[in-house]
Amino acid sequence: MSQPTAANALAKRTLLLAAAAMGFAQTVLFAILAPLGREIGLIEVQIGAIISCSSLTIFLVSPLWGRASDMWGRRKVLLIGLFGYSAGTILFAGVFQAALLGYLIPLIALALLIATRVANAVVMAAVTPSANAYMADITTVKDRIKGMGAIGAATNIGSILGPAVGGLLASISLLTPLYFSVILTLGAAVLAVYALPVLPKPKEIKVLPKLKYTDPRIFPLVVAGVLLFMGFAIVQQTIAFRFQDVLALDGTQTAKIVGVSLMLSAAAALIVQLLVIPRLSVRPFVLLRMSMPMMMVAFAIMAIADTQTMYIIAMSILGLGMGFAGPGFMAGASIAVSADEQGAVAGVAGACPPLGFTVGPILGTYLYSIDGTLPYWFAFGCYFLLFFFTLKFKDKNKH
Repeated sequence: MSQPTAANALAKRTLLLAAAAMGFAQTVLFAILAPLGREIGLIEVQIGAIISCSSLTIFLVSPLWGRASDMWGRRKVLLIGLFGYSAGTILFAGVFQAALLGYLIPLIALALLIATRVANAVVMAAVTPSANAYMADITTVKDRIKGMGAIGAATNIGSILGPAVGGLLASISLLTPLYFSVILTLGAAVLAVYALPVLPKPKEIKVLPKLKYTDPRIFPLVVAGVLLFMGFAIVQQTIAFRFQDVLALDGTQTAKIVGVSLMLSAAAALIVQLLVIPRLSVRPFVLLRMSMPMMMVAFAIMAIADTQTMYIIAMSILGLGMGFAGPGFMAGASIAVSADEQGAVAGVAGACPPLGFTVGPILGTYLYSIDGTLPYWFAFGCYFLLFFFTLKFKDKNKH
């Protein structure tokens, strides 16, 4: 699809602002969920189950939203996701508030937290495939990696601001950052209503077969994406426990230091996506291959670290790796299929992180309950295998 340059510029700015708001909201949650869960009497695996259940939901419905964006339009589906995320987060925070006030026993609170988070996930799953498909529609194949990298960079800007602002707001209460994230995502939704142009629909709508995860054009990327985000989810869901237990911190202190580490991790990814990715002209799988050794080093440091400085260094290295891996994964999926399948592939690709986050949190928290270093050595092993998988794929696709 083609649009006037001014309309494209406005669309890109709006998409990037929406991505930044979602990045803020997601990072705030990971910074406060572990201490919040412990405050209301939940154990590690139960806290991990909240993220796993919602991530499984996103995995299941993301492809549906991707295809819906082909039929209904990218803008409409994006708005459903943004407004739905705002409303669902209010309900989710409300359950935590009731539990903190003593109105809910831990098991009832857990059931309600999972229910509200799953309901929220059904609609929030619309954001990623619609935003990425919209970006694909307004960029050329040549500029696709840069466009996807820009969305990743915007998400990381939000991820930088999230922990920084959230750490300050956590001094008021652990729930204050979550309520503030609602304001931001709601603001992004309202902005999109007025500022996001409606893309012209194609004169002829082709009825294409359902894009399957096993489609040979994208299957290697699906495998890589799931393993990539599973390892990342293991870290995100257990690092707060690691900080709290090894450094003997309380809930508020944990939220603050996790916020700082996530901020630096996102800043490292942002540097890569803004300064390095635009200057590279390599195949997407090469970006994935470049990221693996960095992240393996990060996991090894996390396993052996016993100081705050070492953990923060590890999180920064992890961010550098994700800065290469994220755009490589999304751009690889996008350029693998035709222009008519951009919504469908965005849905499939958008489902890979949630599948990784379905397995990662509950697996990571279970491994953590056995030994505090086990999640990181497990992630190291997964990425070691993934590194050789990317090498094999590259060799098979030389031309």
